[in-house]
Amino acid sequence: MVVQAYILIQTDVGKAAEVAKAIAQVKGVTLAEDVTGPYDVIVRAEARNVDELGKLVVSKVQNLEGITRTLTCPVVHI
Repeated sequence: MVVQAYILIQTDVGKAAEVAKAIAQVKGVTLAEDVTGPYDVIVRAEARNVDELGKLVVSKVQNLEGITRTLTCPVVHI
């Protein structure tokens, strides 16, 4: 089973492209794009379980320089 999530990211002013490029290199990230709107970067990530996904977000994504806020939205298949 694979757990997937979208991570919506706000960055420091002018850092969206740099953050998206850095996040794209993180293992478990399948997509990272800088966008316009209330969030600056949208990331799609996946892991083997919810615990691994949480560790990915907290230890690998949120620690990157230039990120001010994240919102993780798990993908739910009903």
